[in-house]
Amino acid sequence: MTEDRLVDIEIKLTQQEDAVEELNKAVYRQQKKIDQLEALCEGLAKHIRALSETVTAGNAPNEKPPHY
Repeated sequence: MTEDRLVDIEIKLTQQEDAVEELNKAVYRQQKKIDQLEALCEGLAKHIRALSETVTAGNAPNEKPPHY
């Protein structure tokens, strides 16, 4: 009886360890993706700021000529 209980506990512990390891891997992959997306957003924000500065400097590509 005691031996069976110990075996059941060991099996459950092993399953929990496997589950925790899988969850850790998932969190790691998610964090890598978050880091990539943050870098992409920062690059896009820089690009938008650069375009905004170009527009405010009067070099807008669609700006009407002064004679209009």
